[in-house]
Amino acid sequence: MQWSESNYDPVSETSADTPYGYPSGYSDYDSHTGNPRQDQEYADSRQQYSQPGYIIPELIKSFLTYFQKCINEQNVYEIQNAYENEFNKLTERFFRNSPWPGADDVSPIVNEDQVFLILYKELYFRHIYARVQSGPSLEQRFESYYNYCSLFNYILNAEGPVPLDLPNQWLWNIIDEFIYQFQSFSIYRCMLTKKDDNEIKGLRGSPKIWNVHSVLNVLHSLVEKSNINRQLEVYTSGGDPDSVAGEFGQHALYKMLGYFSLIGLLRLHSLLGDYYQALKVLENIDFNKTNKYSRVPACQVTTFYYVGFAYMMMRRYQDAIRTFSNILLYIQRTEQIFQNRIQLYDQINKMNEKMYTVLAICLVLHPMRIDESVHSQLREKYGDRMLRMQKGEMLEFEQCFYFACPKFLSPVPPNYDETTVNYHKDPYFLQLKVFMQEVSQQINLPIIRSFLKLYTTLPISKLAAFMEMSEDELRTQLMCFKHKMKNVVWTKGTSGLDGEFQSASEVDFYINQDMIHIADTKVARRYGDFFIRQIHKFQDVIQTMKNTGTN
Repeated sequence: MQWSESNYDPVSETSADTPYGYPSGYSDYDSHTGNPRQDQEYADSRQQYSQPGYIIPELIKSFLTYFQKCINEQNVYEIQNAYENEFNKLTERFFRNSPWPGADDVSPIVNEDQVFLILYKELYFRHIYARVQSGPSLEQRFESYYNYCSLFNYILNAEGPVPLDLPNQWLWNIIDEFIYQFQSFSIYRCMLTKKDDNEIKGLRGSPKIWNVHSVLNVLHSLVEKSNINRQLEVYTSGGDPDSVAGEFGQHALYKMLGYFSLIGLLRLHSLLGDYYQALKVLENIDFNKTNKYSRVPACQVTTFYYVGFAYMMMRRYQDAIRTFSNILLYIQRTEQIFQNRIQLYDQINKMNEKMYTVLAICLVLHPMRIDESVHSQLREKYGDRMLRMQKGEMLEFEQCFYFACPKFLSPVPPNYDETTVNYHKDPYFLQLKVFMQEVSQQINLPIIRSFLKLYTTLPISKLAAFMEMSEDELRTQLMCFKHKMKNVVWTKGTSGLDGEFQSASEVDFYINQDMIHIADTKVARRYGDFFIRQIHKFQDVIQTMKNTGTN
């Protein structure tokens, strides 16, 4: 039976005149109107839901017992419905800007079911991070960390696979939120100017809480326990991954947590600025093809964003452009699926804007042809910004990088004795410095390219006059053009680090004495042949449809 708001029996002490089955003598709820929005505003104003020990509405009790029953019965379909729909509806109705009931209040309702309480607290703290305006306190950050330790210890330390089955979306959110809270804590502890002595003392005395080694250890342990790398290797070669999965890896919980942990490691290494290692952990995932492990849209988008960003920072612009083009095209085609899921839609839409911005940067530094639908969106949204970057405006590059980059973090705690300085932006400034140095080295290349495309032969002195620089400086810039236009490009294999050196410039040249000889390297597409091939494909599709209808 699917849970609904009518599936509960009010306790005998409640009055039928009292909304949601509150005790009739509880005067704080006498002003409730029965309108969920007004009731929520009233509750927020009185801060009822932030006080420990308040009386939990019967509707919430009914949901919690139903949710517990679904988890204990491992009914994945009902768990998913409760997790993605009912929990969010109740959040909007009762706890829009305030915490859910604490675990101590919930424990008697679920008969002190420890596994359920761990999962409930995961949702409880996630909600505090996302919706409570004041954000988590230091104590709540510590408690959330301990709860994750309890969850992962339960999963990893068992002698056999634990009797737990959760939807893929929830499993992904657990890994995603785990890394997000580590990132949030790393930034929080570096903002020292707003902290009092008690907070500094708490941070100084707890160096192992949210330690980078602990986070890495969890992710690597999940990868190892699931044997996911071996499974992916066999899957990519066309074999059966279950044949090498082992006892734990055959269980959906461990298999998907292992896969999502690989994506988590990609994200974590990118946040730490180690882009080589970020791509290295995915060497068994062929993200150029769809696979059965990548059915969670948010995971798919996150993967391509961090892979594309890592490629850009490694100066593999062609691979970055290909990666972003593929995922942006995927988002375009599946956008309607996300629109009914507001939270997911907002998350993917925000990531979508970031990826378009990074794509714009890459195309300015390394022009190449991309899918027309993606290109039209890019021109519409970022045409002006791309024009300013092509003109060499360094500030525009910096602003685009600031908007589109992840929130970099430091793996080590700050110096707690220097409480007059904030250190949380230091990792960003370091990455920005590396990026801007690369941009400054090739800032003149788009201008040089535009002149070279106009000529077949051009004296160096003439181009130097156009560029307003000496001939020696121009020769240096021309060699820089040759160097920067040749990048490692992925051609085959599963590892994103594989590739061959290729030149993707549409013009090439050589210098003979004082003359530049220029030639186009890209042959113009024969549009007539292209359209004829598409017409033939269309006719084949129509014929197939007719044959299917006849049968």
